[in-house]
Amino acid sequence: MHHGASVSPVHIPASSFVICPGFVDVHVHLREPGFSYKETMSSGTQAAAHGGYTTVCAMPNLDPVPDSLPHLEQQLALIRRDAAIRVLPYGSITRGQLGEELSDMAAMAPYVAAFSDDGRGVQSEAQMRLAMETAKGLHKLIVAHCEDNSLLHGGYIHDGAYARTHGHRGICSESEWGQIRRDLELVRQTGCGYHVCHISTKESVALIRRAKAEGLDVTCETAPHYLLMDETMLQEDGRFKMNPPLRSPADREALLEGLADGTIDMIATDHAPHSAEEKSRGLEKSAMGIVGLETAFPLLYTYLVKPGLLSFPRLMELLHDAPCRRFGLPQGEMDGPHADFTVFDLSASYPIDPADFLSQGKATPFTGWPVQARCLLTVCNGRLVWQDGDLFSKEDRT
Repeated sequence: MHHGASVSPVHIPASSFVICPGFVDVHVHLREPGFSYKETMSSGTQAAAHGGYTTVCAMPNLDPVPDSLPHLEQQLALIRRDAAIRVLPYGSITRGQLGEELSDMAAMAPYVAAFSDDGRGVQSEAQMRLAMETAKGLHKLIVAHCEDNSLLHGGYIHDGAYARTHGHRGICSESEWGQIRRDLELVRQTGCGYHVCHISTKESVALIRRAKAEGLDVTCETAPHYLLMDETMLQEDGRFKMNPPLRSPADREALLEGLADGTIDMIATDHAPHSAEEKSRGLEKSAMGIVGLETAFPLLYTYLVKPGLLSFPRLMELLHDAPCRRFGLPQGEMDGPHADFTVFDLSASYPIDPADFLSQGKATPFTGWPVQARCLLTVCNGRLVWQDGDLFSKEDRT
């Protein structure tokens, strides 16, 4: 870092500053190419840097879908040109994410984090088996969004008490855990490395716990909103709508237990920006997805670490060590020319306010939640990629 900024002019006790390894999010949507009105490579990666992230893995629900090397190259060119931090794309599992034929996995393998059809479950068991066999041969993970379309019936929030009371169509838990159960059987048969996206149900936790005990090569993630919210907190507002949906208090409890006993390996945000208009149509009609990169660490620190539900080292494991290990990413150095780290002030208190986000997406169910921990600066690959404007006076800026 070549700026001459010293932290001495800051009138906050420096004992509240903590230096963390740059966080890694294996599940984000950066929306380019194809949907730059929702987010751009530039805005999404700046939001990540603002949240303390130095590496993100970008999901393939793009236009064109990265299902061949020429299609992937369009995304790689944008990453090279505009990304503020390290971005590793996913290749799709199937062509166009349509679930009918495999993408050109072999050609893409050297350039992708793993393979996923995130946003859509692979409906065909035969197709998923073939994908697993292919990915195993390429030494790549299959990263699965598990959702059985035949069980959805037009649902858009959890099929629970809130849906019943407010006349909404529900998404049953089995649409998630049924496909996880199917896939675990395929992992048993193929030996493929398998990672489950954004688990939200108690059954999913139990299935994965059992699969790990059996020795299957399985990991999973959940997101901050499933750990901190449930359907009792729903409001008639699009910013409470995401897929999978906020589930029951019992599901949330099971996820916290899965976090505590190591069943859940990592926390990913599923950062999914949409335009204000797309999120303004209420629970039924709004687009699915919320933003999360800029709120994840403050929320997890405030509501899990501070009350003692999670230790600080375990949070670092969930946000950095485990994703690096599982996805074969470099651990990141804390100093030197390729340093990757972030600095937070753990004493800074403020309410979450989407007006502060660098993301083009502003929809979050956490608006107004009081948090502690403000990101002061983030360094990626030796470069300062975010700094809090109040931290350094003008003359100290690079």
